[in-house]
Amino acid sequence: MEITVNQQSYQVTDVCNVQQMLAIVFDAMPNGIAVAINQAIIPRANWADYQIGPQDQIVIIKATQGG
Repeated sequence: MEITVNQQSYQVTDVCNVQQMLAIVFDAMPNGIAVAINQAIIPRANWADYQIGPQDQIVIIKATQGG
């Protein structure tokens, strides 16, 4: 199935959770990220259970330091 992550298209298996999607998008799991699917934040504790659907709009936000 095709999903959109930060306005880029990715192909994932038909059964894919947030954790699996992150493994496809990133070579190594980054720290300090948040995931929103269809404009709703998905808590990190739910990543292994939350199933991604076709045409979901996914936004990954990475925390940065600075002032």
